[in-house]
Amino acid sequence: MKIVLINTCLYGSTGRIMEQISRVAQEAGHNTWMVSSYERPKLRNKKYSRQNIIIGDFLSLYLHIGLGHLTGLSGMFSIVSTMRLIKKLEKIQPDIVHLHNLHDCYVNIPMLFRYLKNSKIPVIWTLHDCWSFTGHCAYFDYVDCNKWKTGCQKCPQFRKYPISYIDNSRYMYKLKKKWFNAVKDMILVTPSQWLETLVKQSYLKDFPTKVINNGIDLSLFKPRLTGFREKYGISSQKHIVLGVAYCWNHRKGLDIFVELSKRLDNDKYQIVLVGIDEKQETRLPKNVIAIRKAQNQQELAEIYTAADVFVNPTREDIFGLVNIEALACGIPVITFNSGGSPECITETTGIVVERNNVDEMEKEIVRICKTRPYSKEECIERAHLFDMNKKFAEYVELYDSLSNS
Repeated sequence: MKIVLINTCLYGSTGRIMEQISRVAQEAGHNTWMVSSYERPKLRNKKYSRQNIIIGDFLSLYLHIGLGHLTGLSGMFSIVSTMRLIKKLEKIQPDIVHLHNLHDCYVNIPMLFRYLKNSKIPVIWTLHDCWSFTGHCAYFDYVDCNKWKTGCQKCPQFRKYPISYIDNSRYMYKLKKKWFNAVKDMILVTPSQWLETLVKQSYLKDFPTKVINNGIDLSLFKPRLTGFREKYGISSQKHIVLGVAYCWNHRKGLDIFVELSKRLDNDKYQIVLVGIDEKQETRLPKNVIAIRKAQNQQELAEIYTAADVFVNPTREDIFGLVNIEALACGIPVITFNSGGSPECITETTGIVVERNNVDEMEKEIVRICKTRPYSKEECIERAHLFDMNKKFAEYVELYDSLSNS
């Protein structure tokens, strides 16, 4: 079977997911092509091959981004590069097209969906955020906006990603609804039950849906020998409270950790944050250990292993793979009740507290560190349900089912 996978990029979380699905599909005997946007030279790597297709070039990408910013018409440019992509697709004649992230201004969306409609190729679309059924934003939980259910307008986040200087959310909502519903043979995959529930309330409600959780590499994320405490001079008498994010901001709850640093006893607790940028590091309290970025996933697993509790104060999250990574290293999780994050844990592996409730978060940190109510073994057992090889094999099963039908 010939499968074409399309995503914004080959790096980052969605890029890795697309690549891992492609690998598992190839191991099952399928022929795959990965399609992504032009990437700046410093981001390029050896993943490119004749089987990988790059959409456009530096000029087309940044022209599209600029025009998208100026007009609010994200995804309506890159005409020539999308024509070339469609010609390549016509030559490949794929049996299935598997879409991932389409936003970020790299492909002409109406042209792509017109091709998918006319070619009648079965489509799988993995939704990594909420952009597919809004007039602009990728997330709306953070601002408690429900306009997407009936028709976006007066968007409170039109200057947020994907950035626009003009609020064109009403027009884009109508266009996206028309484009996406024109394709009849399409299955929507969501990484969490929470996102599936939202999809069923949107203009995409008539499409069949399937939940396939994202997975992690259990050969990397597991309890490891670690010299983390010694490296950072953390006493064995102190409890390590860990937070990890690939981009810290208010949405991810950075301010919650700042508040916790004022409340927790410095002699008993040490907050460690991974993924902090240079500017954030200068603004953090001195009693917080800030780590820019782990050198690799093995080092990250060593940091998880050293912790006593993992805290995820995210205010909106599709699923929360960092929760699973922590569990895989034997560490219990505290998370806000937001998005799909609570789906990662059970009553024997962590606790869910209401969003923005810092008092309850502080109380649970102290309780877990003092009483250790969650066993390392149960945390690891829970994480094993999210083995990426098993999870991505579910996509291959879905490919096969479409082929057989």
